[in-house]
Amino acid sequence: MPAKDRLLNGIAERDLKVVVLGIGYVGLPLAVAFAEAGFRACGVDISSERVDSINRGQSYIEDIPTLAIEKLVEQGRLWASTDFAEIVDADAIIICVPTPLRKTKDPDITYIIDAADKIAEYGCKGKLVILESTTYPGTTEEVVMPRLSSSNHVGQDYFLAFSPERIDPGRSDFVLANTPKVVGGVTDDCLEVAVSLYDTIVEETNPVSSTRAAEMVKLLENTFRAVNIGLVNEVALICDKLDLDVWEVVGAAATKPYGFMPFYPGPGLGGHCIPIDPHYLSWKLRGLNYTARFIELASEINGSMPQYVTNKVAGALNQHAKPLKGSKIVILGVAYKPNVSDIRESPALDVIHLLNKQGAEIFFHDPFVIDLEDAEVPAQAVELTAENLNNADCVVVITNHDGYDWRWVTDQSRLIVDTRNALHGLDNEHIVRL
Repeated sequence: MPAKDRLLNGIAERDLKVVVLGIGYVGLPLAVAFAEAGFRACGVDISSERVDSINRGQSYIEDIPTLAIEKLVEQGRLWASTDFAEIVDADAIIICVPTPLRKTKDPDITYIIDAADKIAEYGCKGKLVILESTTYPGTTEEVVMPRLSSSNHVGQDYFLAFSPERIDPGRSDFVLANTPKVVGGVTDDCLEVAVSLYDTIVEETNPVSSTRAAEMVKLLENTFRAVNIGLVNEVALICDKLDLDVWEVVGAAATKPYGFMPFYPGPGLGGHCIPIDPHYLSWKLRGLNYTARFIELASEINGSMPQYVTNKVAGALNQHAKPLKGSKIVILGVAYKPNVSDIRESPALDVIHLLNKQGAEIFFHDPFVIDLEDAEVPAQAVELTAENLNNADCVVVITNHDGYDWRWVTDQSRLIVDTRNALHGLDNEHIVRL
């Protein structure tokens, strides 16, 4: 039976083994979704801690309940391994590895290359390979495909596609199942097989003409957000100069029922997408002798926000006749967004470093983050008590987790710098807003 027909039949009958390379915030939800759809799903990761957690039936991601993992593991439909030999008898392989930036802001696709090399080593013949890791247009066909096609013909011997991940940790309204999935294939047959597989776990798939188009879709989505956040961050700076409340201005503008979409200022960008993905696009374009001016300007503005917050803290302390040097600062929230434990690229880390550099003594509290040892950040975790808040010279709100009682926090604190408008509606002379 031709490889395409065998895969399509296996998808229809839910009789395939799906291997997900990388089981973090993107890969684990995918593996769980395929297991729940009836497939045999294996997550492969270099982290033995993650692998052991899955095999014990325990989740390490807020969006995935432990009960769901436990049930699938007991049924034998989900397991994890550090052994890439799981690829040998896989039918579909989905690459969900990190794509960070180098210190020079250039793309680091080392993990993609390593994953492709592992697939080539253990064999891709008869398999569907899908890249989900965010990257620059051309990666699937220029980097992954040559590593797999040395002795195999794409579209016949194996099938290759790209589908951008759209996981937004902490959301409950749009999750994997009801978020439309964009898919691009190297050939029409590649696209057909990939769409058929995703149709088993999502309500809607949207095919595009090529893998390059699918790669560009992801970069557009996150560049759109980065540029608009950069705009509203600059508006915050402008409002500060004009002695206006940026939150009032944005809120009032948002009442317009057309032609405006509200974005909100903050202490900087965080997470695994928005601070990083636009640089993949601008890097690619530099090679084509084109400067992505909007992207680079937005990055400059967004990157300046931690320093702006530090200056706000220093100014607020100065108004209370206190120097920043030697002051005790409590940071509330160090995750990059509310209600998650993810600290990747969190602006809180930059703010802590900047405050510490100026001699402040930094403490933090975050209900989702136990410590910052792995991030090598000079801040000590403290309990959220009235005493700890009252003893602080300044409390800085970086992440507005839902679990905080902001009125109580306000009542216990002598000075608060609010970078997220978490204290909206609370009028107090010791609140300083972004």
